[in-house]
Amino acid sequence: MIQSSELILNPDGSVYHLNLKPEHIAHDIIFVGDQNRVEKITQFFDSIEFSTQKREFKTQTGIFKGKRITVMSTGIGPDNIDIVINELDALVNIDLETRQPKENLTSLNIIRIGTSGSLQADIPVDSFVLSKFGLGLDNMLRSYLIDEVSNLEMEDAFVKHTNWDLRKGKPYVIACSVKLEKMIASDQMHKGITATAGGFYGPQGRVLRLNIQDEALNSKMDNFNFGDNQITNLEMETAAIYGLSALLGHNALSLNAIIANRASGTFSEDPYKAVDELIAYTLQKIALG
Repeated sequence: MIQSSELILNPDGSVYHLNLKPEHIAHDIIFVGDQNRVEKITQFFDSIEFSTQKREFKTQTGIFKGKRITVMSTGIGPDNIDIVINELDALVNIDLETRQPKENLTSLNIIRIGTSGSLQADIPVDSFVLSKFGLGLDNMLRSYLIDEVSNLEMEDAFVKHTNWDLRKGKPYVIACSVKLEKMIASDQMHKGITATAGGFYGPQGRVLRLNIQDEALNSKMDNFNFGDNQITNLEMETAAIYGLSALLGHNALSLNAIIANRASGTFSEDPYKAVDELIAYTLQKIALG
């Protein structure tokens, strides 16, 4: 039995941080970072059956073209992803009354819709990126046993290419769900490696008043290639989503609307339009899937 100190439930029986019960979520789930973006998606639903919010975690479940879908805000960073995916998995794969894992496990479909900056000059603003791999620079997933789901060869190549300081922890690489890639991908989408940082400033190479450990890291990442894959963009959630989903048996895919290009120094003239187009595209694909 899983102890109450390990799986914490609220007095109403909902999981601690998300404030959800099993009946509140669909098996198709869209992640967004910003809680205000939840309703930018659910405004397209035919109906909404459930809505709640606790802290930065806002959840709405409803129907879009006959498909039951949950939209949830995760907040920023890999630490929040650790909370969200573990508690979602508990909702479908642990009996919350007996506190025992279920014999028959459920696989969720998790699709992240986010915004990001491109690291490559040939991936312009207002384009879409599908993350074939998540490259975790954050070290969160190293708390788990990940060798069976990670790409050790790509990890070692990245460490060598960047002369990575292992005092920061070894980066990890996790692939997206092949099932969801086939369902969502289009020829117009850019594909590659999405790097996931554990912070916004120093971990992504930004310098304000503090010096950073490797001022050349971003330029090293720009020209890293592994097979046909290059690092397309840098954000703060994808690798953690891929890692925990793979470990727990869920399908995960991350999609980003590119609103900035750090190589060219450009920013989208209408970033909301790009995000809205990615939302509409993704909802249609889920409904058809």
